[in-house]
Amino acid sequence: MSDEPKKKKKGKMGKMLMIGGALVLLIGGGAGAGVYFVRSGMVGGEAKPVDNRPQLVLKGTKPKVEGEGEGGEGGGEASAESAPSEGGEKYESSYFPMEKEFTSNLRDSVHLIQVGLAVSTNYDQRVINHLKAHEIAVRSAVLMTLGETDEEQVFSAEGKTALQKRLVKAINAVLIEKEGFGGVGNVYFTNFIVQ
Repeated sequence: MSDEPKKKKKGKMGKMLMIGGALVLLIGGGAGAGVYFVRSGMVGGEAKPVDNRPQLVLKGTKPKVEGEGEGGEGGGEASAESAPSEGGEKYESSYFPMEKEFTSNLRDSVHLIQVGLAVSTNYDQRVINHLKAHEIAVRSAVLMTLGETDEEQVFSAEGKTALQKRLVKAINAVLIEKEGFGGVGNVYFTNFIVQ
């Protein structure tokens, strides 16, 4: 009779040790798996940054943009300062006419310049949305650029082309400052008067 309680105690003790060991393995394995998943970025922890910059739009596709209508996938990436000026056949162009004309004095001149502008981008609708959202800052940058223009520059084709490039830089600088991304590829004159 004295042997039976010892066997029962040893049996209970062995079962408890096995259950305790299994619990330690389960807890350790779960913690290890949790650390692995968090570090890999699959769940929880620090989220990997999502690239919300506008995407280039290939010809024949319409990108799906959050808050916009339905469409396919855009693609590719390029410099944050401007859309590519080469390979126009490859990417879709979107145009945005600025509503009001711009009137400014020319530098060191009695003449005024009045221009209507439209901008183009090879990126999705977000670039145009950014232009609309920051219209006042963009208009100010355009007026400052026009005010820095010499009279001789507005009477030659080369001067007008140089002015277009300066306007692209000025507009993209505003968008980069405000949104972290430019995206304007070109500026077009819809009206050009010097008085």
